[in-house]
Amino acid sequence: MTGPEIAERLLRGELFALSRLISWAENAHPAFADALAAIYPRVGKAWRVGVTGPPGAGKSSLSNELVAELRRSGSTVGVLAIDPSSPFTGGALLGDRIRMEERTKDTGVFIRSMASRDGHGGLARAAVDACDVMDAFGFGTVLVETVGVGQSEYDVVAATDTVVVVLCPGAGDGIQALKAGILEVADVLVVNKSDLDGAEQLMLDLEDALRLRSIRRDGENSWDVPVVACSSHQGTGIDALRRAIEGHRAWLETRDLVGMRSHKRVQQVRRIVRERLEDELWGRHDDGSLESSLRASRTPYDVAHEILEPVLSSIHVAGTGRAEAGHAESGHAGSGHKGVRS
Repeated sequence: MTGPEIAERLLRGELFALSRLISWAENAHPAFADALAAIYPRVGKAWRVGVTGPPGAGKSSLSNELVAELRRSGSTVGVLAIDPSSPFTGGALLGDRIRMEERTKDTGVFIRSMASRDGHGGLARAAVDACDVMDAFGFGTVLVETVGVGQSEYDVVAATDTVVVVLCPGAGDGIQALKAGILEVADVLVVNKSDLDGAEQLMLDLEDALRLRSIRRDGENSWDVPVVACSSHQGTGIDALRRAIEGHRAWLETRDLVGMRSHKRVQQVRRIVRERLEDELWGRHDDGSLESSLRASRTPYDVAHEILEPVLSSIHVAGTGRAEAGHAESGHAGSGHKGVRS
């Protein structure tokens, strides 16, 4: 099946095409680019929400309740649950699909688990592509739940519009939250398991940390990150979380939403270029050849320079050629202009 053919089936609302295209994205199928080009005019309508945070915070349970709340509010929901891959086999348990099994009976919900594989920052390499596919399919909200690896989960920012950081009492999250990184990532902070001891203190710590950050910004026109108390076990606070997400969306839509999304697409282009260059380079140089070079008392910098030199030289030559062509065209244009004046 060609890319345009499966794209046409996706736009007709076929779930088979949705699943197949996400698999193509995940496996870097050569026809995926053509399919994406065909559906890309439909991309950009869904609101993308990232749910992240440290292990044990209850992200999956909270996501399950949030999906139900979003459905009650009338939104269809596509869920992308990123599960950690084994560093040895590359396999993944894909357990989030199991925890959300009750939602699979809802025709307005689509859940897809994806192994993180070699993705960094808690997101699979194909996560943004999968979000684009679900967006084009017509879901009103796309929910991305990331691997729970704590402070390294910054890639979720590039994949979503609103980032929900989930913390819980009794896990040292208050101390971690005081570090700048996790606060910078969050658009909405959630204290999950709010029925447990220590939840109120954690909320106070977070609010104090956010207040200090706001003072440092000295009146900057920025989003005031809310701290929401939830208990996914008891089903409380989920409506407040939905309202906080909607509030962030409304705030962005009065600012430069188009510019923000464009900036994230630029980062995606950079990531694609970086990944393709790495695939090309390491396809030509295996570990054995690198180890041989290093055993010859050469430094890692020398070996890296040898690998990069042909690439950098070709870029330099191409750049020089374009510059010379540009000068030549300018010269011709200048001569013609002078001729007209004379």
